[in-house]
Amino acid sequence: MDWAKLWQDIVNFFSANVWNIIFFFVTLFVGLIIIKIFIFAFRKILNRTKMEKIAQNFLVTIIKFCLYLALLLILLSQIGIQISGILTAISALLLAIGMALQSNVANLANGIIIVSNHMFKKGDYIIVKQEDVEGNIVEINFLFTTLMTVDNKKITLPNSAIVNGSVVNLGANQKRRVDFTFSVAYESDVEKVKKIVLDVMKSNGKVYLDPEPFCKLKTLGSSSIDFFANCWVDSTDYWDVYYYVTEWVYNEFKRNKISIPFSQIEVRERKDKPKNIYNRKNLPKRVEKEREEKNTKKITEILVPKKKKEKIKETELNARAKEIVNLQKTEKK
Repeated sequence: MDWAKLWQDIVNFFSANVWNIIFFFVTLFVGLIIIKIFIFAFRKILNRTKMEKIAQNFLVTIIKFCLYLALLLILLSQIGIQISGILTAISALLLAIGMALQSNVANLANGIIIVSNHMFKKGDYIIVKQEDVEGNIVEINFLFTTLMTVDNKKITLPNSAIVNGSVVNLGANQKRRVDFTFSVAYESDVEKVKKIVLDVMKSNGKVYLDPEPFCKLKTLGSSSIDFFANCWVDSTDYWDVYYYVTEWVYNEFKRNKISIPFSQIEVRERKDKPKNIYNRKNLPKRVEKEREEKNTKKITEILVPKKKKEKIKETELNARAKEIVNLQKTEKK
């Protein structure tokens, strides 16, 4: 290899394109500064809005990618490279990536839906029924949503599973209603049971007094009577109040000698003789219905001769017709 010739070619290239090289580095330096300033200003504007942080980061990432791509194309054009072919190659590359990563593209689109519609936010407790999982949201990105269960398990779900399924957001509102069902024996005093349950709920300072705690007899079961009760609390205090009320209602039932039954069957021996409650009678005798008899048989005998081949004269037919008229008159009478 002729190193001297190679060096001379390099020197000639820089000598002929010195201004292009200077403009290249100036454009690069100025472009980076402009992008930094623009991104900083854009973040400041987004921070003043009510947009979620995940949505802000997504928009900043998209804009940053577009700006750096535009800067790269400008730099390539300055050094004399045709960018039309590069644009075609980039389009083909993006198409190929989209075809190969269809599921991820769907997750990305669903992530945009989650963020733009404010379906839930970080910290909310959700139940994904289709996947049969639940937990607190610890992270939302544009491909996956990460949950942390109450027993400290980390679950990562694709965004498509959340958008295409049914999701219950238990942390969407500040207040939640805590529901209870208490079963007691049939011999219990209804008013006394209601008072105990209401007193227990009102004794906890985390329970709202407006709306008031509620307790009513709901069901007459096979072996118990069931009371439905509820109270309103802050969403963050749900489980504290639930366990507090359940434990103290049990203790108060015991202290007031209110029995809490379990499923059971009561069997009793019957010593009296069953009475004959059936009044049995013989079948009634048949009584024929009285029907109006018509002289159809006589009319038939008049019109139809005894012998089928016998010929009837016209005078005899007239006589028979008169007999039929007389018969009909007697029936009407």
